[in-house]
Amino acid sequence: MITKHKKALILGVSGQDGAYLAKFLVNKNYEVYGTTRDLNKYNLKKLAILGIVAKINVHLLEPTDDKKLTNLIKVLKPDEIYNLSGQSSVGQSFFMPQNSFLSITLVTLNILEAIKSLNLNCKFYNASSSECFGDTGDLPSNEKTKFNPCSPYGVSKCSSFWLTKNYRDSYNLFSCSGILYNHESPLRSEKFVTKKIIKTAVSIYFGKNVKLNIGDLSIQRDWGWAPEYVEAMWLILQNNNPQDFVISTGKLSSLEFFVENVFSYLNLSWMEYTTIDKSLFRPSELKSSFGDPQKAKSILGWEAKTNLKDVIKKMVDFEMKNYQS
Repeated sequence: MITKHKKALILGVSGQDGAYLAKFLVNKNYEVYGTTRDLNKYNLKKLAILGIVAKINVHLLEPTDDKKLTNLIKVLKPDEIYNLSGQSSVGQSFFMPQNSFLSITLVTLNILEAIKSLNLNCKFYNASSSECFGDTGDLPSNEKTKFNPCSPYGVSKCSSFWLTKNYRDSYNLFSCSGILYNHESPLRSEKFVTKKIIKTAVSIYFGKNVKLNIGDLSIQRDWGWAPEYVEAMWLILQNNNPQDFVISTGKLSSLEFFVENVFSYLNLSWMEYTTIDKSLFRPSELKSSFGDPQKAKSILGWEAKTNLKDVIKKMVDFEMKNYQS
């Protein structure tokens, strides 16, 4: 008897999470399809770094186009759909709020409508975000914590979360959201502050006369390791009942801690090369944000294993190896 391979569609397959999820699913013997807004070589670089370009069926698609998206889903009939597309920078969302809302909220609605209208028997994962909670202060957020977003990005992620829940409740779809906290890797885009810190520090290590211009170092975040977080996405869809989960380490670290450890790993003094730039402060910044991953641990058997210092070492080692002067 021939066993049918599961078929997965990943919207946003060329991003950090999309690439790691694609590799994870390939290793699980899935037939993996992905969408991207640009098929050029540079845009597929993350898939190339992971050595899986030839193993992924990549389609050019603008997912805000509901007709083309519905047609692709109709043709593929995937068992699982992962929505990892959309504008992914909190900072940029203040300058491009319309783009954030369309690429996050509208795309989520388009996928849900496609599944409903096609009467498709598939499971849907929506990438939600810890930005939905806003500032958590001294308490970690869990699945019962009220949303209080502080950015256009966070508002858009809230909308996509509620759409996913609404279609689950109203139409009995297997639609779930993973409320993920910050998760990093060598594949992180340069528009993210963690990658900026590491690239600047490595450039200084190799003799470049540059400074790290940074915003508020006192902010605190819950940082994890991206390859572990994509496994959580998969586990959410393997659960018997569709539910939403907070995915986090449950540990809080400051941006200053991140900077200090990057420079320290390279035997550099971070204070010597760092300048605080007030123009990089956001209009409404989250001072503290960390999660409670107990539900994921108890129901999915998932927990973060890589601590922040090890995440930093992995990212710095990659940047050192691939440094171009």
